[in-house]
Amino acid sequence: MKLQAIIKKNSKNIWPKWSIAFKIMPFIILVALLKFLSHKFGLEIMELNSLFTSLVAGTIFLIGFLIKGVLSDYKESEKIPSDLSASMRTLFDDTYTVYKGKNSDAAYKFIEYQRSFIYLLIDWFYKKERTQLILKKISSMNDFFIELDKDGVQPNYIIKMKNEQNSIRKMILRIDTIRATEFVGSAYAIVQAMEFIIILALIIIKIEPFYASLFFTLLVTFLLTYMFLLIRDLDNPFDYSVKGESGTEISLKPLHDLESSLKDFK
Repeated sequence: MKLQAIIKKNSKNIWPKWSIAFKIMPFIILVALLKFLSHKFGLEIMELNSLFTSLVAGTIFLIGFLIKGVLSDYKESEKIPSDLSASMRTLFDDTYTVYKGKNSDAAYKFIEYQRSFIYLLIDWFYKKERTQLILKKISSMNDFFIELDKDGVQPNYIIKMKNEQNSIRKMILRIDTIRATEFVGSAYAIVQAMEFIIILALIIIKIEPFYASLFFTLLVTFLLTYMFLLIRDLDNPFDYSVKGESGTEISLKPLHDLESSLKDFK
């Protein structure tokens, strides 16, 4: 049983790491087939020259430019789930303090509201709920602040909770912007075009011996295609609706932990 568990765990770890490589294997096989046909029917009509190597170098430069820009957004995105969880936890703790201190019915209802909101928020990450609904739910917290004010809760305490409300709203809007915005779409287009030209050129360039030519053709094709798909994947680190929380998607563990801890509230 332990061996089966280890094998199962290892298989789960391998797939996220190599999912892109497995995805492009059919394309690599297609390029290998085209290279064989090109060699067999004498279609290798080009000779390797310095202009071609300059084209490869330029493409690599553009890929470096893209990945640098995408990684900066990705590193920022890594912080958002934990910051979002911290703001929601602080809001919950403040509400719980009011509930215990004043035995406020409004505070208890607000706690229940926050518990339902976390479920709704996780559904939103998986694109099962609309952004406008989430923003509306955040604005609806104002109704509870009004009731807490009527219960005699100190204004500075309510202001503190409203600050957390504002932080949550900002992070939701930031996530929505990251999901909807593609990093420099024209740069993606030129890299795609250059990648296609390089692969096509590798198929029709004559390099002896043939198997060395085939090896370098497949190697360059694999690296360019892999890096392009990796950058596209990194560009939207909140795309849970397709593959869930695997691969390059940002972990939602802080929010799942918060969800579990709120279940224990009584």
